[in-house]
Amino acid sequence: MTIVSLFLYVAIAALALSVLISRFKLDKFSFVDNFIQNFAGILFIFSGFVKAVDPMGTAFKMEQYFTAFEDTCKGSFLKVLAPIFPVLSNMSIGFSVFMIVLEIVLGIMIIIGYRRQLSAWLFLIIMVFFTILTGFTYLTGYVPSEANFFEFSKWSEYNKNQMRVTDCGCFGDFLKLEPKVSFMKDLFLMIPAIWFLIRWRKLTQLFTPMLRGTITGFSTLGLLLFCFSNYVWNEPVIDFRPFSIGADIKTQRDLEQKAQADVEIIAYRIRNRDTKAELEVPYQAYIDSFKQNSNFKAAWETLDMIKSEPSIPRTKISDFDLMTFEGESVTEQFLGDSRYHFLVLSPKVKYSVQSEEVAIQDTIFGLDTILMFDPKTHVEKLEVRRNGSIDSIVSKVMKRNKYTWDAGFLASLQEQFIPLMDSLNKDQVNVSGVFGGLTEEGIIELRKAAGIQFPCYEADDLLIKTIMRSNPGLILFKQGKIIHKWHRMQLPEPKELREKYLNETGNKIY
Repeated sequence: MTIVSLFLYVAIAALALSVLISRFKLDKFSFVDNFIQNFAGILFIFSGFVKAVDPMGTAFKMEQYFTAFEDTCKGSFLKVLAPIFPVLSNMSIGFSVFMIVLEIVLGIMIIIGYRRQLSAWLFLIIMVFFTILTGFTYLTGYVPSEANFFEFSKWSEYNKNQMRVTDCGCFGDFLKLEPKVSFMKDLFLMIPAIWFLIRWRKLTQLFTPMLRGTITGFSTLGLLLFCFSNYVWNEPVIDFRPFSIGADIKTQRDLEQKAQADVEIIAYRIRNRDTKAELEVPYQAYIDSFKQNSNFKAAWETLDMIKSEPSIPRTKISDFDLMTFEGESVTEQFLGDSRYHFLVLSPKVKYSVQSEEVAIQDTIFGLDTILMFDPKTHVEKLEVRRNGSIDSIVSKVMKRNKYTWDAGFLASLQEQFIPLMDSLNKDQVNVSGVFGGLTEEGIIELRKAAGIQFPCYEADDLLIKTIMRSNPGLILFKQGKIIHKWHRMQLPEPKELREKYLNETGNKIY
C-alpha cells in the first residue's frame, strides 16, 4: 500500500459516511465541510490505531527523533535546549501513548463534532508538530553527516542516506513512508487544519452534547487500556513487524541478501574539488574517466553511488545477525537449527553501574637464578625461575564496575524465564539469550546475578527492539522460522508449552 492508495480508501470511507449522514437531513448540513471533517477524522483514527497496536514501536521512533534533536542543538545556538531531549527520551513511552490516544480521540471528536473550536485548534497544533518533525527529517537529507542542520552554507544536494531518521513512523510498521513523502503528506493536511480553523462553526455535530462527551470520555479510557495491553501485558495484538509469528526469517533473509547482491551501480554522483559543481555520471563513463584521465581523481571527489532498486525490498530481517562477544557470527547455526530453539531476548536491560575500588592481595614469590646448559646449542645461559617461596604479600587497589540490576527485571529472569527453560532440559531444545545494552562484562555479571546457564550473544540494538517489545520476552524458533512469541506477562506453563508447541506429532519431542 502507498500513501496515495491509503488516502483514496480514506476518501471513499469519508464519502460514504457523509452520504449516510446527509440522509438524516440535519440542519445547516454542508456536504463539503462534512466530507473534509470525516476525511480528517477517519485518517487520524486509522493512523492512531496502527500505532496503538504497538505503542512501544512509536516510543522507539520518538527516541530516534529526540537523539537527532539533541545532536542538532548541541552544535548550534540552541545548545541550551540539548539537555531537554535525554529527559524526553526517558519519557518516550508515556509520550507515545499520550500522542496516540490524543490522535485517535481527536479523530473521533472531529467526526462527531465534539467541542468543534477546540478540535479545530488541536488539529492545527498537531499538524504543525507533525510537519516540523517530518520537515526536519526530510531536510536533513540536504545536510552532510559532518555538518550541523543550521550550517546552511554546508548543505548539499538531497541524499536520503544523510537523513538522521530514516522514516517518520506516522503509520507505525503498517506503512513505511520516506520522510520526503511524509512531509508532503503533512503539508497537504495543513489544508483541512486551516479549513477547520476558519469554518469550525460549519462542522456537523452528531448526537446530543451529553452523548458526544460520553463517547469522547469512554474512548479515551478504552484507548489507554488498549495501548497498555499492547506492551505492558502482551505483545502487539496485531503485528505489522517483519518478525511476526510465522515469519520465516532464514528464507526471507536469504532472499533479501540475494536481492541486495544483485543490485547494480547505475551512476556516481561526483563534485568538483575547486568549483564545487556536482554531476551525476553514468557508471561506465565514471570508470572510463579513471582509466583515461590521470587527473580525474585529483579534480573530482565521489559523493555517492546511485544503485538500482533491489527486486525484494530490504527489511530489518537483513540485519538479523547474532554474534559471540569474540566477534564470531552464529547466525547460520542459529537459523539452521533443526531443533526447537528458545531465544530469551531483552531489548534494553535495566541496570545502573558504578565504578568502585576493591582491595586485593598480590602474592610475590621468591626467584632464583639458575645456570642452564642447552644440549642443542652447547651454550650455557642463565634462567630466572620461581622457587616456590613467598617473598611478600602486597595489597593493591583496583577499580571495577559494580552492576545494580533492576529488581523487577532480575526477578523476572530468576522466577519466570530460567525455571521455564530449566524445565525443558530433557526435551532436546536449545536455549540462547540476547540482552541489549550490555557489554561482555555486563553479560558476565548478569549471568552471575541471575544464574543464567545458557549461552548469550550480542546483536544490533535496533534489531532487538524491532523483534521484541517485552523486556524481557521469549521467542520460539525452528529452522529459522518464528513459531511463537511470548510477553513476560504471558509465559506458558511447561505442560502447555510441550503439548501446544513442542509436541507436533503425538508423543515425539523434537
